[in-house]
Amino acid sequence: MKAMILAAGKGERMRPLTLTTPKPLVRVGGVPLIEYHLRALAAAGFTEIVINHAWLGQQIEDYLGDGSRYGVSIQYSPEGEPLETGGGIFRALPLLGDEAFVVVNGDIWTDYDFNTLRQPIAGLVHLVLVDNPAHHPAGDFVLVDGQVRDGQPDAKTLTYSGIAVLHPNLFEGCSAGAFKLAPLFRKAMAAGQVSGERLDGHWVDVGTYERLAEAETLIEARR
Repeated sequence: MKAMILAAGKGERMRPLTLTTPKPLVRVGGVPLIEYHLRALAAAGFTEIVINHAWLGQQIEDYLGDGSRYGVSIQYSPEGEPLETGGGIFRALPLLGDEAFVVVNGDIWTDYDFNTLRQPIAGLVHLVLVDNPAHHPAGDFVLVDGQVRDGQPDAKTLTYSGIAVLHPNLFEGCSAGAFKLAPLFRKAMAAGQVSGERLDGHWVDVGTYERLAEAETLIEARR
């Protein structure tokens, strides 16, 4: 199974830091954020990695190289224009092949064990969900008996962690260009094609300086 790390965001809420450093290379606990993902994926047996990039993307390629020092092989999918999450993955599909693949947002930190995802999925999507963080109290989706559904009034929701397994058929009918991933998830949910799990561990969406500090605190505690 291949894996894709999404690394094309500009990190505008973390300026001025991200004016000169792409967000995935922002250091957390002294280590670039994306490096945690590469090491965790390699430890779980994922050796073929695709990374998309846009803003200051050459810095990412220069730093990570071919991935050999992490025990993986990296292919890059450069984006000359913002393609959003869905469009970015769609562009990279020729590098990802015909089988289901793991997707990880490059701007999260987690101690999640990616070994959990090394198994076939029954539908088109498998989502890893987390308890709703303070910055997203409404959540995204509902998890019932291993199936993920769209949020409903008064239902206990969870938040999408930015970790998933996707089958290329999820993108059937899509066209090149910028588009979001969430509508594809909801369409697949309506067809009963989305399974899920709740992440049991630490997870931080490193989108602000405050959450960067939160991740650093967790990393120091682990050390």
